[in-house]
Order: sequence, then structure tokens, then C-alpha cells
Amino acid sequence: MLDVPLTPTGPDLAAVERLATADASIKGMWCVPRYSNPTGTVYGAEVVRGLAALKAAAPDFRLFWDDAYRLHHLTDRRNPVADVLAACAGAGHPDRAIVFASTSKVTFAGAGLAALASSAANVAWWQKHVTARSIGPDKLNQLRHVRFLKDRAHVEALMDRPRALLKPKFDLVEQQFSTLLDGVDGVSWTHPEGGYFIDLVTPAGCARKTVDLAKRIGITLTPAGASFPYGKDPRDQHIRIAPTFPSRDELEIAARGVALSLKLSIGC
Repeated sequence: MLDVPLTPTGPDLAAVERLATADASIKGMWCVPRYSNPTGTVYGAEVVRGLAALKAAAPDFRLFWDDAYRLHHLTDRRNPVADVLAACAGAGHPDRAIVFASTSKVTFAGAGLAALASSAANVAWWQKHVTARSIGPDKLNQLRHVRFLKDRAHVEALMDRPRALLKPKFDLVEQQFSTLLDGVDGVSWTHPEGGYFIDLVTPAGCARKTVDLAKRIGITLTPAGASFPYGKDPRDQHIRIAPTFPSRDELEIAARGVALSLKLSIGC
């Protein structure tokens, strides 16, 4: 796996082009177009069109379009993403994108329904292979989902409920980080409008030390650089903050502890 810099509007197209046009062994790219993990980045229309039109060295280059957070908004904004299937078809690469999503983060993790969208040729390929995987799906579970989720409007209304629970937690982390880390040289963090994560950026070489210091006072974080291929952040700068699970009281203490651990790691 190869990492590509992420800009505020999606992957760095110049970097993607350098890699994909030079090496035919690079067969595809994994994309989380809306509220990308861990930054919360939403792909802009220009990025979507650029990926669709990319002249890749591999003739079967694919975009694995993981729409995991389509419904996971933290604000009233829906942050639409350009239709990648239409963009690929228009660019002469109708088979390039495979779009998939599930209700894993809507109903039950690992026990919901999944969906796949692509060109007719890709869907036929998928159906040929999936028929050999299982005698049949869990039809009772499918029926439960159809009856419960009803239609798009109902699903969007349901997803306003977790937003009401999660937005105050993200705000609480923002408050603690702003209080303790504003103005600290080399420190920044993302302000996502959806998804589950905040990306805390440290000065180079400080992320692992910050995670270790936090662990010593009882705060467990995902490993520094966890969102990078093989978990290797070349500059040791990124810590993924997941504020969804703890109670607000626990989260306030934890966010403060992380911020102080970061300041200690850089000698503030």
C-alpha cells in the first residue's frame, strides 16, 4: 500500500497521477469520499473528476469507493459528493469505480445490509462471484431492515439521533484542544462536519510520544499513525481521536489529558 497526501478537498491528484501513470502494478485506489477517516475530508468535484479521468498505466485500474459515512453528519450540511460513476462514464472509464456501503454504522455492526453500485459489467462480475459464496443471505434480517428503514427520508431522520449524541462530544474535544493547544507551534486538528474522527496533528516526531504519555495516565488511544498504510506515519505526526464512545465526563478528562500529554511531549 502506498500513501498519498490528503488535501482539504481530497487526495493530492498530482501525487496520485505520478504513482498510477508510472506503474502498471498499481491496480487501484481506496477512497473514502465523504468524511474520510481520520480527517473528515469531503472530496471536491474537481478531485472526483480528476480521479475519473486519470490515465492510469494499468488498464484495469479501479477506484474502490467506500461510502461508509454517507449518512453520518455532524451538522445540518449534507456535504454532497459528485457522482463518481457518472464522472467515470463521462471520462471514458465506465468500469473504473466500484461504490459500496452498508448499514454497519446505521443498524448493527457486521450484521446489516450492504450495497454495491458500478457499471453493468462490474455488477455482472460481482454477481458471478458472490453466488458461490453462500447458499443464500439472511432473508429475515433483510426483511427487518426493509421494514425498519422504510425509505431514504426515514433513514436520514433516524441518523439525526446519533448526531444529537455525537456533536456535543466533538464540541467538547474542540473546546479542550482550543483552550490548551491554540497557538502551540506545529499543532493543529481537523474540524469535521461528519464521520467519527478528529485528526490531531503534532510537530514531527511527537505523535508516538504523546500516545505513550497519555497511556501512562490511563488514556488509551489508537496507535500513532494508525490510519497510514501499515501504521507507519513517516513524520510521526498524526493521532486519530475517536470521541464517540466515552461519556462526556470521561471525554472531557481524556481530551484534556491528551492535550497536556502533547504539550509535555514537545516541551511546552
